Amino acid sequence: MFGKKKDAANADGTKSTDNDEIKADDMASAPPLKPFSRKGSHAPAKPPTATSFQPEIQRRKPEIPGSPVRRSDRAMGPLGNESDANRLIVGRDIRLSGDITACDKLVVEGHVEGTLSNARVIEVAPTGHFTGTAEVDEADINGRYDGDLIAREKLIVRAGGHIKGKVSYGRIVIESGGEVSGDMQTVESPDGDA
Repeated sequence: MFGKKKDAANADGTKSTDNDEIKADDMASAPPLKPFSRKGSHAPAKPPTATSFQPEIQRRKPEIPGSPVRRSDRAMGPLGNESDANRLIVGRDIRLSGDITACDKLVVEGHVEGTLSNARVIEVAPTGHFTGTAEVDEADINGRYDGDLIAREKLIVRAGGHIKGKVSYGRIVIESGGEVSGDMQTVESPDGDA
């Protein structure tokens, strides 16, 4: 019972033991071993990474509820396609006083007190307030304007716009809700047409 097992002879004449039979059976059913792809690496190979695709995404300006829409965001006539050169924007919480002489377009979102000369456009946003004198080609008033205003070509008074003072204009557009009080007159053109 507890004795040694006797060696059995194989068909080829070699001696075999029970252990040899087990090893031979295991070897026949096990798949062959593959060498590692990298020396010393026992982890499975990572899948190949794709080339990083970076599409061109156009940025758009955020839309904040309750904020005023600027003229540059609207497609309205010649005022919507100007460049940013010589543009002065006075922000909501900014107070500015003095003479503004080398400005193509003035956008007033805060408070400006002074004189604007040799400018092409003045735009007063709903939160803006301009006090003083301005001589421009075009004026777009959506806030408050107090003083003398000369708009040689066109004056637009938006629904929330209020103008008080002496106003001269080439053409005028007043939206429903816009107010103009004071002295109003047309600018005389060089050929005598009004």
